[in-house]
Formats: sequence, structure tokens, C-alpha cells
Amino acid sequence: MDTVDRLLEKYATSQKLMDQIRYTAETLSLEFDQWEEQYVKGPSLYFLIVAEVNFDDFTDPLGGNKWPINRCHVVSDSPETFTEVARDVAHTRDGAVIVTTDGTIQEQMVRVRSPSKEVLQEATELQYADWMGTKHLSALETSLREDVLSAVTLSEEDGRVTTFLSGTYQDYPRDEIGGRWRPTE
Repeated sequence: MDTVDRLLEKYATSQKLMDQIRYTAETLSLEFDQWEEQYVKGPSLYFLIVAEVNFDDFTDPLGGNKWPINRCHVVSDSPETFTEVARDVAHTRDGAVIVTTDGTIQEQMVRVRSPSKEVLQEATELQYADWMGTKHLSALETSLREDVLSAVTLSEEDGRVTTFLSGTYQDYPRDEIGGRWRPTE
């Protein structure tokens, strides 16, 4: 298998992972019903799907924030278990969760360092939205990295779910999640 075939295979796998992670983030957004309450923080998630296991050159461990791999170590093993564990993590931990293209979740949650000025200067067409907070800005900029295939965030402020790919993003405000399949309230 040549390099192009391996990359295509990784991207095909990463799309399925991104879809499953986004679906989980949307589920958590929709099931939380206190978004409008003052001083209440909703669930928050930040996932990175990476091509290589070595991501030390752009991340730092975020203290004791860890994904409980004893409960869920691979995204696709059980969608229900993944959603259950993601729910716990979204309410109790902080940092980015690293997932490799085979769906393996890394235990240590991380802080992602900003890309170099050279990388950001090359991306002169990077579009920042005024609603983006620190996590979203980090995900957008990190999606420019060669080894990062995509990122998915769930905003703790308003339940917005966003996917990031190569310096672009697709935004799903909470009231638009699920589209025509969204359950009526």
C-alpha cells in the first residue's frame, strides 16, 4: 500500500470517527436542559483526531485530567458506552481528548499549544467567528497541523457543536442540531 492509499484510508476512518464524536457531542447538547440558566455551566468537550500517536510536539499533559480508558478505550467499541463516558468527562474534566485514526482514545487529556507564527501566517484566510472562545480558537488553529485530521468541540456556554478540518469549520448551533430528525420538545 503506498502513502496516498494509507492517507486515504486514514481520512475515511477519521470521517467516521468525527461523525460518531459529533453525534455524541450533539446528544449531550440536546439532553442538557439548563443552557439558559445563569451561572450554570453545560457539558464541554474538545476532541482531536490525529494521524500519529506522537503528538507531544504540540500538546502538554493537563494535570490529572484523564479519559477513563478502563471504561472506554476505543470510540467504536460501543457507541452507548462512549456517550456515557463522554458525558462524565464533559461535566468533570478539562482539556482536549486525543483520538487516533483507529479510534483509540489516549488516557491523558492535554492542553494544545498554538501553531507557530509561520503556520498561522500561511493560513491568511483563516476565518474566526465572534462567538469562538479559547477552545474553539485552539481547535480551529490546531486543525491546520499536518497530523491533526479533525477536531470536534461542544461549547459549555450554549451547546454549540463545531467540527474543524484544515482551518475551516462547520458550526451547529444547539437549535439546529439534528435538523429534521431532531425530536420535538
